[in-house]
Amino acid sequence: MHREPPPVVPPRSRARAFRCALAALALVTLTAATGRPDADTRTASDPAAVVREWNAIATDTIKAALGPRPSGQAAIWQGFVSVAVYNAVVGIEGRYALYEWRERGPANASSAAAAATAAHDVLLASFPAFKERIDTSYANSIAALPAGQARDRGVGYGKRAAARLIELREGDGRFADVPFTASPAPGVWRPTPPAFQPFIDTWLARLRPLLLTSPRQFRPGGPPALSSAAYAEDFRELKTMGAKTGSGRSARQTETALFFSGNLVEQVQTAVRDHAARHRLGIAETARLFAAVNASATDAVVTAWDAKLHYGSWRPITAIRLADTDGNPGTTADPAWEPLLVTPPHPDYVAGHTTVAGAVARALTGVLGTSRIDLRVPSEITGTTRFYGSADDLDRDVVDARVWGGVHSRTADVAGCRAGTRVAAWALDHYFRPLAEDGTPRSPRTPRQHRPAEPACGDPSGAGGSVK
Repeated sequence: MHREPPPVVPPRSRARAFRCALAALALVTLTAATGRPDADTRTASDPAAVVREWNAIATDTIKAALGPRPSGQAAIWQGFVSVAVYNAVVGIEGRYALYEWRERGPANASSAAAAATAAHDVLLASFPAFKERIDTSYANSIAALPAGQARDRGVGYGKRAAARLIELREGDGRFADVPFTASPAPGVWRPTPPAFQPFIDTWLARLRPLLLTSPRQFRPGGPPALSSAAYAEDFRELKTMGAKTGSGRSARQTETALFFSGNLVEQVQTAVRDHAARHRLGIAETARLFAAVNASATDAVVTAWDAKLHYGSWRPITAIRLADTDGNPGTTADPAWEPLLVTPPHPDYVAGHTTVAGAVARALTGVLGTSRIDLRVPSEITGTTRFYGSADDLDRDVVDARVWGGVHSRTADVAGCRAGTRVAAWALDHYFRPLAEDGTPRSPRTPRQHRPAEPACGDPSGAGGSVK
């Protein structure tokens, strides 16, 4: 009986398989993901618990409202809530520059009451259909805080912080009708099986960013030409390593693809809550960490969708099935090829997952002041939790996961990761900055030679430079 030869694993994936096996020896797989903080922990000894609690409430609300929506929309709402909470907290606590606001909070106000109120009001304005559950959570939060003038003042200031954020976001382009007008042609995106959905949430490409000056501020250069050797190399890796059946993946590589196949934004929230709790960050530090991470992720999504709409490049499943139309002698069509994961309904370049991961990793290293991010990241898909000691390890796994899942080219992944890194680096140079003794934001600028190196982001060449 004739047997098909085993798939030839591309050299860069063989190297990754070896590194993955080594990493597995050091990787701590925890038995349970960290959940929301217990309401009983909101005591004077842990005032930051209310920030973590409302991040969990926001995460649950956004998940319930959006469902399993395969887009970056969840990051937008997390960014709005986190920035409002940040203003509510640091406006009272001080230490950090307010976001697009000048009103400081009243003396002796409760920053915990302000945080809960700001989160409640922004969530309610964003998801009015969930009023009952949001109001119930808020009543419980406020009841757990000592009654009195401090709480009342905090509530009032939190309301003003939320109103300021809502005012700033008026007319920002949410849900605008933004058509994708490119006609089907070799290299051009078109709906993919099995659902053949249209390009989802195109308005994200034109949304006014939270931090950046424009959606295109960090738009990367375009993908490789269809006729190029780089395109053929991406193609061959995807065809072998991203296939649903008969792939060259190891069991560990398949698990990595599945681990990051769900809601990355939700995974990040749980991991950051856990980090903040374990490191006993104060309420201002916790609010700042969430604001930096989630506002950067918001603008990373806008950056990714801008590139997707601008370049409109086809997905791997289309590229492989229609390779006889690409004009590249280094590619061979397989009309029956299927990826391991279901392809999301938007273009390949750049990858949303890796753009968000790059932004999150850079925001964490910028706020924490170290590349050692100490994150426990859970996955509902695999039911496991992975420990990431470094930002580079997180970036690498998310890049690899989208290739091994068969839904993104490595080029789209690497370009996205680097764009996200640039988004967050710029964001932290301009927002959420510590205050000097005179109350002005400290200068973030450091000599170029001391700026962090651009991450390899899964690029086999490891090429990079300083983060601008």
